[in-house]
Amino acid sequence: MIKKNKNNKRPDWDDYFMSIAEVISTRSNCLRRHVAAVIVKDERIISSGYNGTPRGIKNCNEGGCPRCSSNVQSGHKLTECICCHAEENAIVQAAYHGISIKGATIYTTYCPCLLCTKMIINSGIKEVVYKTNYHMDEISEKLLKSVGIIIRQIS
Repeated sequence: MIKKNKNNKRPDWDDYFMSIAEVISTRSNCLRRHVAAVIVKDERIISSGYNGTPRGIKNCNEGGCPRCSSNVQSGHKLTECICCHAEENAIVQAAYHGISIKGATIYTTYCPCLLCTKMIINSGIKEVVYKTNYHMDEISEKLLKSVGIIIRQIS
């Protein structure tokens, strides 16, 4: 999961924070997809989150989310999923602990969905760095760019 650099070079900031997000994604209890987000300000992690059921609700992998336990196709019946998204959890955790994320960068293992895109815009985040495309990324990208938020995909 963590990239080995040739000649023992240190990873750049993007690789460093994305590697941390990938490790955080292993905490996800979702049966369908493990996603994580790390919010960074001044090259310091200020919040993180992974996808899963809300606090106090039975975990997804224990039957907490009926949609995730079903055979529904990816991208369908999303309104029936009770899980919180990684970006949502990272933003909410910062708010819960009274940490401002205005002007921060969010690193996420998947391109944010439309709901998370709206939360990112309203939270004051200035940049989105993601690794993997998601089926709603065209709409998300258009919205983010329309308000001047930088969006970058890294490998």
